[in-house]
Amino acid sequence: MMRTTVPTGLLAVALTALGTVPASAAPTAPDVRLLGETTLPHAMPFDGTTVGGLSGLDYDPRTRRWVLISDDRSERQPARFYTADIPVSAHGVGPVRLTGTGPLLRPGGSPYPPRTLDPEDVRWDPRTGRVWWTSEGSRQQPCYDASVRVAEPDGRFDRELPLPPNLRITPDSGVKDNESLEGLTFTAGGSLVASSVEGPLLQDGESPTADHGALSRITVQTRSGEVVSQVAYPLDAVFARSPSGGFSDNGISALLADGQDPSRYLVMERSFVTGVGNSIRIYQVDTRGATDVRGVRSLLGADVRPVRKRLLVDLAAEHLSTVDNVEGMTWGPRLPDGSRTLVLVSDDNFSPAQTTQLIALAVR
Repeated sequence: MMRTTVPTGLLAVALTALGTVPASAAPTAPDVRLLGETTLPHAMPFDGTTVGGLSGLDYDPRTRRWVLISDDRSERQPARFYTADIPVSAHGVGPVRLTGTGPLLRPGGSPYPPRTLDPEDVRWDPRTGRVWWTSEGSRQQPCYDASVRVAEPDGRFDRELPLPPNLRITPDSGVKDNESLEGLTFTAGGSLVASSVEGPLLQDGESPTADHGALSRITVQTRSGEVVSQVAYPLDAVFARSPSGGFSDNGISALLADGQDPSRYLVMERSFVTGVGNSIRIYQVDTRGATDVRGVRSLLGADVRPVRKRLLVDLAAEHLSTVDNVEGMTWGPRLPDGSRTLVLVSDDNFSPAQTTQLIALAVR
């Protein structure tokens, strides 16, 4: 989802009661520490492409390979992903070395035409080594649904995961523009696939404001597409008000399995306020006990129990050079002391006023 940089009643009451309307930087959990950060040059050329718009990344611990996806909608060059070597250790992260790039191709082998897709997240398939990736849907012309697609390691189309009908775009339901399918992760040893919608569906009510949060949805499916469960996720209220009355929002920008347990995840909430900047918070989420909402048409005023969440890290509390439009999140290599590394990437929107930033954290 594109973000610029700095140059309802019952639902709101319910979300406030759930403690999802924080207003200032929250303390990072004591078991998280910043390892370091690095950046890529703006508009860096690589193998005939312009590097930018990096909105998702993943690490394969078996091959030690990294993959990153660009959210270029085939407007600069064909939609694509990159492979990379990203050194991460107890001493920090980087420098990053890109090792390859591949176009994301349609069935039949041709590139996607401009503005017919919006790549957002990417994962290595832990069983096959293929590349799974999400695309946001669009209600604008040309209109297209959100999707989860599978590509061969060279970008050739393999298949598409059938999504739940309630995510499909209709005049009065489905995903909203620019608040669509962003997060993707494998869990249960790769036998299950989980995805997250950035904001509430059209039928689920108003998106977050500075006054209230909202309910988004996380869907768990088998590799063939059978829906195992769908739960409601309580989004925070927007962290500040725009001094100019400009654009503001908050939503899920990344989803990551917290291990083999399909009930536990990390969720990244990314908020932007015109004239203020970005807020990035990562929560530990437990879906046990949450209502299965796949059969609930609208969450607005519905009697449902959302997932439980606990703050893991607020990037505003870390000593970073900047908190930009961070969108991607993956587990990296383990450290000698047994800690896991959590690596993040920011989407610069191909703007010279923003940055492609990689951040490494250690999580015990």
